[in-house]
Amino acid sequence: MSAVLALDRSNGAQWGRIAWVAVFVVLLAAPFIGLYPVFMMKALCYAIFACAFNLLLGYTGLLSFGHAAFMGSAAYATGWLVRSAGWSPELGLLAGTAIAALIGLGVGLIAIRRQGIYFAMITLAMAQMIYFVCLQAPFTGGEDGLQGVPRGKLLGMLPLADDRVLYYVVLTIFVAVFLFIIRVVHSPYGQVLKAIRENEPRAVSLGYDVDRYKLLAFVLSTALAGLAGSLKTLVLGFATLSDAHWSLSGEVVLMTLLGGMGTFAGPVLGAFTIIGLQDFLADTAGSWVTVIIGVIFVVCVVAFRRGFIGELLAWQQRRRKAS
Repeated sequence: MSAVLALDRSNGAQWGRIAWVAVFVVLLAAPFIGLYPVFMMKALCYAIFACAFNLLLGYTGLLSFGHAAFMGSAAYATGWLVRSAGWSPELGLLAGTAIAALIGLGVGLIAIRRQGIYFAMITLAMAQMIYFVCLQAPFTGGEDGLQGVPRGKLLGMLPLADDRVLYYVVLTIFVAVFLFIIRVVHSPYGQVLKAIRENEPRAVSLGYDVDRYKLLAFVLSTALAGLAGSLKTLVLGFATLSDAHWSLSGEVVLMTLLGGMGTFAGPVLGAFTIIGLQDFLADTAGSWVTVIIGVIFVVCVVAFRRGFIGELLAWQQRRRKAS
């Protein structure tokens, strides 16, 4: 029996590696097989955003209702620095990520002292304050947003105005972020985060400074969310209030739950699903897009409570036990 189980696990791992390689090959070939580069870049940006949120919710157990604020603040910062201050795109990306991390540090120092719904409401309240700044600040363009952000040249050499060049830059950053999150989760620090998620009082009794661990996770998550917002500004050439609106915070929760909370591939699949549905239904369903996506979400929550990837992993575990 043990030999059969070992063989089954090895086969499962092998198929998993094959699936990852296949997905990576498709992403590499996307611009050449009819997939619109701008759509793919937008989806990859939201996939980074969802992975960042999953690091906080799926592996630390902290539900933030204000994560759009960090994406939006970085989007505006990068857009203004690149367009008005004449910064290079790489410096704009770094600055936007750093600003999101600093804002995350400030919000985290306040919110991390509370748990559950109180933590979520504090993050939502702070995010609404940041949204108000984005609406009223003179350099953000108000309701019109920040338009006409140039892509420039990466490191003074790579012409980002070419969609294919920018696509591979975004893909490289996405892969780097994805591997970074995997490394964090599998590190000793990540194991402590899982312990906090499962049983915080026990983690405290073992001597861990729980607030410090949660604060670092919060800042890491906000920094990566800021990176997603900065990239999105370069891809689309503008930053708008929708990047910082509370509804986007709800969408990232939907992406994470739909794909599978606490899994690596789940948020990526959820992001591509939601962005794909929004783009596909925008021309056919009009204003009913939100309603249709809401119905799909309800159905998936009822039928797939662990999300797509979570249910697949659970099915594999049941199959191994049955063997």
